[in-house]
Amino acid sequence: MGKRIIIDPITRIEGHLRIEVEITDGKVSNAWSSGQLFRGIEIILQGRDPRDAQHFVQRSCGVCTYVHALSSVRAVENAVGVEIPDNARLIRNLLHGAQYQHDHIVHFYHLHALDWVDIVSALKADPAATSKLTDNVSNSPWGGINYYKNVQARLSTFVESGQLGPFQNAYWGHSAYKLPPEANLMAAAHYLEALRLQAKTARMHAIFGGKNPHPQSLVVGGVTSIRDLSPERLAEFLFTWKETQEFVKNVYIPDLLAVASFYKDWGGIGGTTNFLTWGDFPETGKEPESLYMPRGFIKDRNLKKILDAEQEKVTEHVARGWYEKGDPKHPYEGETKPAHGDYKPDDGKYSWIKAPRYNGASSEVGPLARVLVAYGKGQPEIKATVDSVAKQLDIPLPALFSTLGRTAARGIETLVIGQRMENWINELIGNVKNGDKKVYQKWEMPDEAMGYGLNDVPRGALGHWIKIKDKKIGNYQYVVPSTWNLGPRCENGKLGPVEEALIGTPIADPKQPLEVLRTVHSFDPCIACAIHVIDPNSNEVYKIRVT
Repeated sequence: MGKRIIIDPITRIEGHLRIEVEITDGKVSNAWSSGQLFRGIEIILQGRDPRDAQHFVQRSCGVCTYVHALSSVRAVENAVGVEIPDNARLIRNLLHGAQYQHDHIVHFYHLHALDWVDIVSALKADPAATSKLTDNVSNSPWGGINYYKNVQARLSTFVESGQLGPFQNAYWGHSAYKLPPEANLMAAAHYLEALRLQAKTARMHAIFGGKNPHPQSLVVGGVTSIRDLSPERLAEFLFTWKETQEFVKNVYIPDLLAVASFYKDWGGIGGTTNFLTWGDFPETGKEPESLYMPRGFIKDRNLKKILDAEQEKVTEHVARGWYEKGDPKHPYEGETKPAHGDYKPDDGKYSWIKAPRYNGASSEVGPLARVLVAYGKGQPEIKATVDSVAKQLDIPLPALFSTLGRTAARGIETLVIGQRMENWINELIGNVKNGDKKVYQKWEMPDEAMGYGLNDVPRGALGHWIKIKDKKIGNYQYVVPSTWNLGPRCENGKLGPVEEALIGTPIADPKQPLEVLRTVHSFDPCIACAIHVIDPNSNEVYKIRVT
């Protein structure tokens, strides 16, 4: 039996997550992912008005608010049989696209970058050389010797004061960091610039959503944004979108390529086997045929045969979760009956997260799944961008099945979806100019009905399922991206995607498990945490906090 490392909690994520790994001969040989938080919103929803569900499910998270509302209203719309107007589809696409722009930029710079970028090393950088590097690798609007001297001085002030702020308690100086000081300084500078941008990007939600977080403009049957379709509002959204997209093209993508070029060995680490995406961004009212990011399922990494993804094939397993014993169930029949017990990863229950399976398969969801399905289906913008990135990094296509590929896919779709938003903005403006301002379709609540709402959100495949009885919610279940990715073993013993991805990860220092964080963070977990490392030979517990 190898060494056990318990990572509890993990920081730079949303929520409460515990990761335990076993290390044999310097590599992860086994892994367990444990969600440490129970909310039970599905229980709270029972007996309520179906139209109110979206306001409750938004509170599942402080980040993924709009996307839960969207999936919820789609579920009710599917149940009652209403088709939304074209303008409502466009506004929803724009709000959803804005979520991608905001979340992926924040993830790369503020949640994931510190796994690859050594902030303290930036203090050793030559500002002149950093300025030259920036000119060579990006079209960043910021630069110059004085600019980087100022950034370096700000970082130095943090260090000398002993208060590193957001950079506190990380593994600075770890042997797994490979960037030269100048690249670290450039990335640190862009980390700070991205902080300013993310506040602006969030405004896109407020323009058509009323507020952020928890936008209020979605309703079953469309949106309530008709008064926001003024020339001033449309121009404000267009301006903010353009500023964000310029950052993506000129800073985010070049930074991604620059950092990835030093870590190409991670193109062989952290991969999984099966991939699921519900797809999103309908180009017409017909789904899934018109989805800009297509729906599909990849079995055993076979990109030449993308299978249809059907919600009927989803089941949730609770054999290894802290729930009452039960057989795997489709979400329509799903139950949420908590039964907390001891943490027993080896032979018992060890997580509040259920174990979703697609046709029995443990399946990764998220940016990599979407990009792989789109690539396999020949989606032109995705295919061209993936091929360009692979060529620039000089890596083969199979390298995408990895932690590096997962991180690259997030940047690729940020660029591609952001570019497509211009089409939806212009289409919306054209409709308004032609006098079409319809954003809502009337409908009636049936006594009994059932429906589902599928979408693909920044972190992955999301589905909500509802049963209506006596015009109230009889049953409600939703399966979120981090349930797919961070779930435990199922009753058949199949590892969850994160557990699978961690197998084989090299660990240079068990006291500083930076490599584990790289793969876990690459999934952008929506669950949060600090670190304990246990050496079973000495029974010594290492308490480590990371930013």
